[in-house]
Amino acid sequence: MSYTVNGRELETDAQGYLLEADFGDDVVPVIAAAEGITLNDDHWKVVGYLRDEYREHGHTPNFRNMLKGLSAGVLPGCDSKSLYDLFPVGPAKQGAKVAGLPQPLGKGGY
Repeated sequence: MSYTVNGRELETDAQGYLLEADFGDDVVPVIAAAEGITLNDDHWKVVGYLRDEYREHGHTPNFRNMLKGLSAGVLPGCDSKSLYDLFPVGPAKQGAKVAGLPQPLGKGGY
């Protein structure tokens, strides 16, 4: 599987996660459409948060830490239901996929 973004072919693993992170904004709508997600402002806030965490730590947070980080300032008052409304397959994993990041591995996170 792969995604084509602006004429570039982006390679993925078997689950559709990019093999290498792509921080371009053009990749997000392509992957979101493939996931059946219609983007809104809250999706973009989560994408920005996950990309920042990936840049800073080399991986994305697990769901619990993601919820803490987002509700602390990026999306004040968000809860697990609101995150699952945005990313129904799973906010931590599907959010990372839509953000153009490699597949989060393991359950630990940080």
